[in-house]
Order: sequence, then structure tokens, then C-alpha cells
Amino acid sequence: MKATSWAVMGVMMLAGACAKREEAVQPAPAKVESPQAAAPAMHMQPTPSAPTAAMGQPGSITRVADPSLVCMVNNQLMGKPQIPVEVGGQTYYGCCEMCKERLAKDAAARTATDPVSQKSVDKAKAVIGITHDGNAIYFENEETFSTYSKQLASATK
Repeated sequence: MKATSWAVMGVMMLAGACAKREEAVQPAPAKVESPQAAAPAMHMQPTPSAPTAAMGQPGSITRVADPSLVCMVNNQLMGKPQIPVEVGGQTYYGCCEMCKERLAKDAAARTATDPVSQKSVDKAKAVIGITHDGNAIYFENEETFSTYSKQLASATK
């Protein structure tokens, strides 16, 4: 009698597990809530909440007032504060753990080349400009930022 009870209980548990498994195997909805959710962490894109109005029109560049909104590895305006990374008394920002680790270990990730002066620029000290599509460009000072902005505006006319 006990063996039969155990067998019945085992069949019921198996049936219950299969029913739960069927629920878990249901296909996910095809709709993706946000492009960032579908993107690998290494290739993150700006969030939909990024201040696109502040980015301007094609052929323009906007100065970033808050560098914490920029992932300095992906060089993108992310629209929300990023993870601060302290290195040598300077603060850099990354959007994920991989970016945080790269900023801490890879000096090349912490520098960029000013497009006007062609000098190497420390991203933590740079004047950061954002293109209309959210890409970050780093400048050694306000003067080279202004020069680039004027060149960009005249090239699109």
C-alpha cells in the first residue's frame, strides 16, 4: 500500500513539474521593450530617455555639461548617470561592469584625440561634445570645441 502511495505521489509531482515546464517554455513576446535590453552590454546604446533635444540637429555639436551622462568607453551619451571610476585622482564613467573594468585597467580607454589639435586628451579633463546622434567627441579645451563646432556648421551649409 505504501509503495502505491509513493508511486501516485511521484506521478503527481512529475505531472506538476511538466505543467510548470510547459509554462516556462512558452515563447517570449516578439516585442522588445527597449533597444538597450536587446543589445549586449559591450555595445550599449543611448537610452530612449537621453536628452535628444539637447543634442541638436545633424551638422551640430552640443557641449556636455555633465560628463557623468557619457559612457567613456562606448563614447555615447547615455541620458542617465553612469558608473564612476576613479583612476589616478580623475573620475571616468562607464555604463556597465565591463566598461568599469576597462576604464580601470586600460589607459587607452581613458584618452581620446582632439579632432582639431590632434593632441591626446584625458577624457576626465576634456570638454565633451555630443553629435546629433549621441556620439561623444573629446576636446582639449573650449577653443578647440568652438573651432570644431564652427567647422562642422560651415561644412553642412
